[in-house]
Amino acid sequence: MLPSTTFLLVGGLAVLVGALVQSSIGFGVGVVATPVVALLFPDLMPGALLIAATVTPMFTLVREVRHADLGGLGWAFAGRLAGTPLGVWVVTVLSARGMSLAAGGLVLVALAVSAYSGTVPRNRTTLAAAGMFAGLGGTATAIGGPPIALLYQRESGPRVRATLAIFFTLGTLISVLTLAALDQFPQRQLVAGLALTPFVAAGFLAAGPLRRYLDGGRTRLAVLGLVGVSATVLIVRNLI
Repeated sequence: MLPSTTFLLVGGLAVLVGALVQSSIGFGVGVVATPVVALLFPDLMPGALLIAATVTPMFTLVREVRHADLGGLGWAFAGRLAGTPLGVWVVTVLSARGMSLAAGGLVLVALAVSAYSGTVPRNRTTLAAAGMFAGLGGTATAIGGPPIALLYQRESGPRVRATLAIFFTLGTLISVLTLAALDQFPQRQLVAGLALTPFVAAGFLAAGPLRRYLDGGRTRLAVLGLVGVSATVLIVRNLI
């Protein structure tokens, strides 16, 4: 069954903006698009956005893969492998309402991470822990970027984007395959996710001329503010 026109317009726009942000600062498609899709189309979560989250970083890899921190990724992936089964368990036990609340909460955590001003040590322990939480959050709600992004927040733009792109490409693919193997990935979510890929490409292309502008932080606070409002609405709506 093909996705509805409303999903393509609303969900597609959210993914486009998320892909633009992620192509500029390293993560964002899940953070920006999840509140919208989880609020309006909960039956398409998390699969549809996991597909979008798998495709988005591939564009970045084509351009910046040489800047990636391959050494640190090994420990992060070890944690991701441990966290993915926990995410699958969450998908099987939580209702759509519970998933929406979890998604909103994770977005607020992402905002707190983005506002964090201290220095978090990057070592084997923190990389593995961040990978585990990324696997849990990414599998259950399609939001897995904030834990890893926190550890690389003080690196250069190309290094952050390339490192996170490798982690997201392989990590989200692991989540997709694990959910599918356990019969937790309905066909409608796969079709909806594939329908979002043109919007991913559009977001990446739009980020080209705007990358320097966005990397300078001129629109970051505005984007995060909008995400915060979306997450708050998502939580409040499901608590009523």
